[in-house]
Amino acid sequence: MRVLVIEDERRLADLIARGLREAGHAVQVCHTGTDGLLAAATQPYDTVVLDVMLPGLDGFAVCRGLRERGIGVPILMLTARTQVPDRVAGLDAGADDYLSKPFAFDELLARLRALHRRATPGDTAALQAGDLRLDRGARRVLRGDTEIDLSAREFDILALLLARAGQCVTRYQILDEVWDGETDLRSNVIDVHVATLRSKVDKPFGRAAIQTLRGAGYRLDPAGG
Repeated sequence: MRVLVIEDERRLADLIARGLREAGHAVQVCHTGTDGLLAAATQPYDTVVLDVMLPGLDGFAVCRGLRERGIGVPILMLTARTQVPDRVAGLDAGADDYLSKPFAFDELLARLRALHRRATPGDTAALQAGDLRLDRGARRVLRGDTEIDLSAREFDILALLLARAGQCVTRYQILDEVWDGETDLRSNVIDVHVATLRSKVDKPFGRAAIQTLRGAGYRLDPAGG
């Protein structure tokens, strides 16, 4: 995700930004409502983390300003206020979700993933690289005319690699999108699943579509290997 963090408390903004970057996301930080509104109105973001108490324009005004401009980016509002009227005001201004301070970073990350998923409903279109084809609607994978039986995790990893064929897909991105962040990256569970995936979609066919980029992640050959 590309995430815009609008938070005037610099220490908190830095902590959020660092955590999001470590989870594989791109982050921009603004410290005033005016700068945040300008950034969100002129650049594409997948989600916005928006504090309520901001210098210049407060979070409610920023949220209303974006919605009045027809910008539908999902917005997660942060606030130290816990009263129901304040939460209602934020949602009425156009926010999609609300998180009260103090909060656990894992919950922030989970809420952003949920907002992003709701904003980008699953695509059922087929993905293809060479003779390797994946049908997301039917949950089928074929290499040429041969159907390949994959586990749910293997299918989702392959769909992610195919959707970004030719690009590096980091282990953080696989963790975030396939495991929803629940797996410890210190374990080798991702490597094991990728190795099994190779043994099914590449090796029996004499192909090498799934490439390891050491220290970076994986890439799928757009030509299908």
